Amino acid sequence: MVSEKNQSKHVCVIGAGPSGLVSARELKKEGHTVTVLEQNYEVGGQWLYDPNVEFEDPMSIHSSVYASLRLTSPREIMGFSDFPFIAKKGRDMRRFPGHSELFLYLKDFCQWFGLREMIRFNTRVEYVGMENMKWIVRSKEKKSEKIIEEIFDAVVVATGHYSKPRMPVIKGMNEWRRRQIHSHVYRVPEPFRDEVVMVVGNSLSGQDISTELVEIAKEVHISAKSLQVSEGLSKVISKHQNLHLHVQIDTLFEDGRVLFIDGSLVIADSIIYCTGYSYSFPFLDTKGIVVDDDRVGPLYEHTFPPSLAPSLSFVGIPRKLIGFPFFESQAKWIAQILSGKRSLPSWDEMMNSIQEFYNSRDIAGIPKHNTHDIANFEYCDKYGDFCDFPHLEEWRKQLCLAALKNSEKNLETYRDLWDDDEVLQEALQSSHFTQIDPESIPL
Repeated sequence: MVSEKNQSKHVCVIGAGPSGLVSARELKKEGHTVTVLEQNYEVGGQWLYDPNVEFEDPMSIHSSVYASLRLTSPREIMGFSDFPFIAKKGRDMRRFPGHSELFLYLKDFCQWFGLREMIRFNTRVEYVGMENMKWIVRSKEKKSEKIIEEIFDAVVVATGHYSKPRMPVIKGMNEWRRRQIHSHVYRVPEPFRDEVVMVVGNSLSGQDISTELVEIAKEVHISAKSLQVSEGLSKVISKHQNLHLHVQIDTLFEDGRVLFIDGSLVIADSIIYCTGYSYSFPFLDTKGIVVDDDRVGPLYEHTFPPSLAPSLSFVGIPRKLIGFPFFESQAKWIAQILSGKRSLPSWDEMMNSIQEFYNSRDIAGIPKHNTHDIANFEYCDKYGDFCDFPHLEEWRKQLCLAALKNSEKNLETYRDLWDDDEVLQEALQSSHFTQIDPESIPL
């Protein structure tokens, strides 16, 4: 439903990572006044690399990026719709660049659209709650520790989902006295030199970290849910004599022994849990939102809690999709709902839609903790229709699938060797890349 009326709201955006920045941009375009609260000293969120980690206090760190991390998707598919992620001379020009290149892209985006003036850095949100139909937001300035309380018409939560480690439950974890860390605080391989390292999980980070450690550790052992792994990981394992694949862990013992469910045994010096992340909103004081085994709900279309809509919304909850364009469509929809240009269905209709979605996931056998894993281009296109956001370009879909297929087959080389040149040329000649002169974007 579209309306011509335009109501300007005072909106707080929590977080200045990709989803927070694009939310601020869309809200500003729609005529709202925006304040972005960011706990770090710079934009970027997850992509602001933090080398100073303390193994003892992982919750004090926001970024989970490690030093050698490179993107798993080609740069061409990652840019926002009106700001392509182009290769710039003097920077990392690879198709799959390192993490610092994406951070610089976000800084460029921030500067190009004049967002910095809206952001208050080094400001941690402590409390968000509703009083008299307004939102009370309390934040703390890092240096002065001064508490600031402000009132907003609406709050957009854009805090990301790669900061709270999701730990497995393994018998003996509390008794195991050697080093145990989550990949959240892994940065460089050097601390593990000449060690026997157990890597739990063979997701993208597990594969990346194992491949890096194998050059420096005495042995690397990967514990996976299944021994049926990708062709790419199989190639890496067969290439390195000190890299071994195991079934799931049964028990950890105080003396360093690791017992697997098939009865085999390894003595390890360190364990790195590459077991993913959980959603967490410790500042949010409302019964309208619950995180249950990583299902954030109830949320209509992963964005609006029906009982608090539209004044509370979330951007960046969904996973396993082409993130930046999708978060842009979320932000645009929220901005238009808040201005009154569009309206949401009734509470009953939203709740019914949420329940239908949950039921469809249950029927498909998808675990609750994977509720927000979308992995569906059609959903992204359907979502864009809420706010007239353009459907994903065909080349963007094809480049995404080509990278996934290549990584499955060639884990060690897919970022540097590929066979999608024809689609790549189509992408680079599209209006997405020709809309901005690369030289006009300041370095």
